[in-house]
Amino acid sequence: MLHEPFFDPTKSYDENWEEGPFGAFADGTRHIDEEEPTYNVFGKKVYAPFGIPAGPLLNGKFMKGALDLGFNIPMHKTVRTRPRACHPFPNVLAVEVEGDLTLKKASRSLRAHDGYREPLSITNSFGNPSRHPDIWQKDIADSVAHAKKGQVVAASVEGTRWKGYGEKDYIEDWALGARLLKEAGAHIVEANLSCPNEGTTSLVCFDISRAREIADAMKNALGEIPLLLKTAYFADEKNLREFVKELGKIADGISSINTISAEVVDSEGKQALPGEGRLRSGICGASIKWAGLDMVRRLKKLREEFDYSFLIFGGGGVMNPNGYCEYRKAGADVVMSATGAMWNPHLAKEIKENL
Repeated sequence: MLHEPFFDPTKSYDENWEEGPFGAFADGTRHIDEEEPTYNVFGKKVYAPFGIPAGPLLNGKFMKGALDLGFNIPMHKTVRTRPRACHPFPNVLAVEVEGDLTLKKASRSLRAHDGYREPLSITNSFGNPSRHPDIWQKDIADSVAHAKKGQVVAASVEGTRWKGYGEKDYIEDWALGARLLKEAGAHIVEANLSCPNEGTTSLVCFDISRAREIADAMKNALGEIPLLLKTAYFADEKNLREFVKELGKIADGISSINTISAEVVDSEGKQALPGEGRLRSGICGASIKWAGLDMVRRLKKLREEFDYSFLIFGGGGVMNPNGYCEYRKAGADVVMSATGAMWNPHLAKEIKENL
């Protein structure tokens, strides 16, 4: 059953930031855990290794709503070291996908529509906007203070090639973002390597040498704060193996997946999301669960091969408690849900009741 989403797709990003969250995230509903937390995540005990990944939790109000509703590992939407505007409205649209969104299907155009129905898949296109650090640092600090026993607060950051930046400046921007999140008190810091950081197609997670530079710089900045690396789906097994070999000994955790990229068109076959470089956008929801589970299984196998100890954060298409169980069985130490949580604010409670 789909509930009122806590992010309203009919409103702009700025309207959601100012007015949201919506539904149960805003009506005072709370799900309280009374037992002792037993699951270990980076040395901290949580009630269930389940949360919401970077994306829909725009600010401290959204983060506090997630914590109150029992999402024990909420992650603040990806931030930057300077303000950056959002892509034009709309930013979220439902898309028609029959069954799994295989890579073959994703090579063809998908049609967007206005009806949000099960099995739900959506496209999202924000461009990782950011408020000034003075704003998001306070939001994260307030979220940390709001967290109860058995909860941890995570935050995601993306380095940016600001005007005039060279390669060293770019790497340092990632490290600066990490330091700012550490100052804010984030329990876990994620490097968002899975979004187009340099143009409309290039993903940093596929550039192993650059990703390693970023991870090294961020880990040096964070010290004992756990570093999580967010990746896209790796179709190339050799490339994934190299990524894990090089990055798995630096990172404390690897999170996968973000979305699957596809062209999204309207009923007339025209680009659905306005603006340059937005013909393709990320698809998430029920249709990408196959890819998230596949990555978890492969990451687990490679972790064992290299005798590494990083945690695996799995996500993509977790719409109900069964999805959570599938990810745990596949080898995920922590399970995350964005689309499922957006349309079902009681998902964390339902999962805990099925543990």
